Amino acid sequence: MGGDLTVYPAAINLWLLVVALGIEALLGWPAPLYRAIRHPVVWIGALIGLLERHLNRPAWSDLWRRLTGLLALALLLLAVWYAASLVRHWLAVLLPGDSWIVEAVFAASLLAQRSLWDHVVAVARGLEDGGIVGGREAVAMIVGRDPESLDEAGVSRAAIESLAENFSDGVVAPAFWLAIGGLPGIALYKAINTADSMIGHKSDRYRAFGWAAARLDDLVNLPASRLSALLLVLAAAVLPGASAGAAFAAVERDAGRHRSPNAGWPEAAMAGALGLRLAGPRRYAEGWVEDHWMGDGRSEATATDIRRALKLYAVAGLLLSGAALLGAIALL
Repeated sequence: MGGDLTVYPAAINLWLLVVALGIEALLGWPAPLYRAIRHPVVWIGALIGLLERHLNRPAWSDLWRRLTGLLALALLLLAVWYAASLVRHWLAVLLPGDSWIVEAVFAASLLAQRSLWDHVVAVARGLEDGGIVGGREAVAMIVGRDPESLDEAGVSRAAIESLAENFSDGVVAPAFWLAIGGLPGIALYKAINTADSMIGHKSDRYRAFGWAAARLDDLVNLPASRLSALLLVLAAAVLPGASAGAAFAAVERDAGRHRSPNAGWPEAAMAGALGLRLAGPRRYAEGWVEDHWMGDGRSEATATDIRRALKLYAVAGLLLSGAALLGAIALL
């Protein structure tokens, strides 16, 4: 494993994934490193902001803003692909035979399993230690809805929904694209996902300009959302107190009814596995959203349910790592 990576076999990508998942689970993105050089997603976000400021003009027509948004997305992806490919090339030149290990360190920075755990467990602790005020403060860090409108059950559901959705687009999707395309693959995915989070909104400013980013994000997240639901169903089969059958039934019944083409899959699986109802009508900063419920259990979730969801998430993550390891070994 290593050497010249111009021929990049599937086995190398899977070993990259196994090592990157392990590094990120253990270390995350250390705070001193963040203070020193920030984070690759911050760099990507800075480029998106620069392109948006120059190419998104409110006076232009919606058609023209769609075209300039498409241009901005193309320039972003070209820049990110070139940078990631250049890193991979020079690692292979400077570290023949061992470059894939260092490449895994770079790839680990684009996974979010550790940070997702930390943010969601902070909501459980906030509710347990600070009541509704502590829960609202913690959940405001991970969701876009109005925290002041949430009671304890609303805070708990919001945290669990965020855990489920971000398991898909923060862990499984980047892992999938790392397995498919190595470091350039995961970097391109993160660029698309970051663009959607920044400009893929339906506000007046971004509706037209961010249209291409939002549609492309839906497309690249499609396989991972289904895989995430499968992993959560399988995790429910081995986790005491969870139900794989109810998780599968919720996915089959509810996933396609969610307003997002992808978020409903992991949210429905999580809801069914834990005997909860997630999503449903809720208030965001931009207004009230009418959405279908995922799952047919109870809606009165608590901090205990957040911790149950975290256990399910951890088991699903282990299954993802195990599948990658078995695949890597099989392709040796």
